Amino acid sequence: MSGGGCSIRAIWILTPNDTVAFSRRFAVVEKRWRAAWEEEEGDGERHRWGTGAAKMPLPADHEVAAAFAERRRREGTARSSGIRTNVSSVGLDSWVDDPITRHIISLHMDKEEGDPFMLWPVVLQKRGGYYVLVLPLVDPQPFRAYENLLKRSDCGGSAKENNNLSSILFNLPCITGAFMVAQVVGDIITGDIAEPEVIVSSGPSVGGLLDSLTGSIGISARAKPIAAPVAAPTASVSSPVGAAQSDSLKGGVRPFDKDLLQNFIIGAMPFGTPQDLNYANVTSIRTTGFSGDPLPTDQKQPAWKPYLYKGRQRILFSSLETINAALYDRDDVPDFLSVSGQVTCRAELEGLPDVSLPLTGLKTAHIKVSSFHHCVQASEPTANKQTLVFQPPLGNFVLMHYQAPCNIAPPVKGFYQLSMVSENEGAFLFKLSLMEGYKSPFIMDFCMITMPFPRRRVASYDGNPSIGTVSMTEHSIEWRIVSSGRGLSGRSIDATFPGTVKFQPRTTQRINSSSRFISSTGYTEDSDSEQDNVKNGASLDDYIMEKINKDLQAVDLEEPLSWQAYNYAKVSFKVTGGTLSGLAIDPKSVNIYPSAKAPAEYSMQASSGDYILWNTLGKCPTAALPREL
Repeated sequence: MSGGGCSIRAIWILTPNDTVAFSRRFAVVEKRWRAAWEEEEGDGERHRWGTGAAKMPLPADHEVAAAFAERRRREGTARSSGIRTNVSSVGLDSWVDDPITRHIISLHMDKEEGDPFMLWPVVLQKRGGYYVLVLPLVDPQPFRAYENLLKRSDCGGSAKENNNLSSILFNLPCITGAFMVAQVVGDIITGDIAEPEVIVSSGPSVGGLLDSLTGSIGISARAKPIAAPVAAPTASVSSPVGAAQSDSLKGGVRPFDKDLLQNFIIGAMPFGTPQDLNYANVTSIRTTGFSGDPLPTDQKQPAWKPYLYKGRQRILFSSLETINAALYDRDDVPDFLSVSGQVTCRAELEGLPDVSLPLTGLKTAHIKVSSFHHCVQASEPTANKQTLVFQPPLGNFVLMHYQAPCNIAPPVKGFYQLSMVSENEGAFLFKLSLMEGYKSPFIMDFCMITMPFPRRRVASYDGNPSIGTVSMTEHSIEWRIVSSGRGLSGRSIDATFPGTVKFQPRTTQRINSSSRFISSTGYTEDSDSEQDNVKNGASLDDYIMEKINKDLQAVDLEEPLSWQAYNYAKVSFKVTGGTLSGLAIDPKSVNIYPSAKAPAEYSMQASSGDYILWNTLGKCPTAALPREL
């Protein structure tokens, strides 16, 4: 019945106050659902949920909101995470012992008149304080298999057994499609619909001797991102004006543009079947329409390129890398360095040409994980080279993702020390080396060190760094070594910063831990509704972290600042002009067929992710990176 694809029966967006902010039903898909159940139940067999689901129409918005609120109240935080507890009962999602039940749930509709019925599978995502619920179309057989799974006393058995929840979902491609729909809907309501950046290097304005001189003293041309010139919608997602934004802020969430979302759904998934979930493509089609230019008879226009480009031709590539690091400066604990990156592309080419390019440095980069855009055909890597062939879509897109170790020295290395001289005063020392071993064209655009003190309030600090400026916030000290606009190029520098920091007197704030029941699994049994009342729509992770902070035991004077992961200094920087992994693209080797006069440009940029210096005087954890970063 589903044909191996994906069709959506309905979409709901709920607020933290259990009201429906937006809903969309697809009558064509619902008709297919009814027809499938009528054919399935022709043998007269009756199921408690199945028969009701076939006869009852999709519930009203207030019924969905009430069922979702009841589920949150009934199952709570731990149970909605798929964790079985001693208060779980047959028929609940938590009775199916699988963590995926946190995102694929069921809603039980108890009617005053008529049979009760169940909505399943409902894909759930929480974005910007809203709950996005997507109900895909499934066959009656997996629906009944899930119904039987809810009745089992063993929570569905282990993941290796047949007929568990994972095995049922594995055979439902509509689940993947529903997740994609929920993701793009969440991006629209939160305003996170920007295309990936493609960095374009600014050319020198004067050149010659002046460029050499300015580069040697740290003044250089900055790389800048370029945005795709797709047609903008009539109303901005982030704009608070317009009729769609007239709703009041409820539960601490920001209103979204309902007309914008409705128009996207109409264009992206006509009659409930997703066709193209690329926001840029859908908005461009609505404003410019499909291309009217005739195509050669031997070419087929791909779905990711709904209209053809006209104008000056060029093709841009960018390598954007993020380095995560934990530097311990200890012989007994090895440092951790890892690079994750992506190659973004923007091809302003007329017609439907094929682009081929070689990736070099694969052997040096030791790439472990890579994924390609669906338009890419990648050859098997040989020696130190791999060829990519693709028909590029319009606008900016991610050509590939990869992960690799850092194959050169870290851009910032050294050590950080912090010790307490009294209860409210600490002494610290930084000795760092920046861009050691890096030569032109590598440029460090900026670099900043942050000392976080999440459990103490900073009163003052004393100390003069050898380079840069220092500022203070309520819970941190920030040392800006290299300022934006005056980068560090062609040379390395050593930076030191000794000093002291004074804190305001400690005030003990304890809460009654007995008011919270902690289950044997370590999960709290607070309901989601209680969390929303406390945090007014904030994320669950923020709420949990705040509660953990309040429940912390007082620490000894030797390490009054080092609560678990906070015994560190965080490094933030950006480096342009090269890659840290060694992966590279040669613009001169980019081929376009049919041949076109389109220059190829390539830029590279690396920035810090979770890049930290552990306090060498503290108790260094063996874990590479803290989760809270």
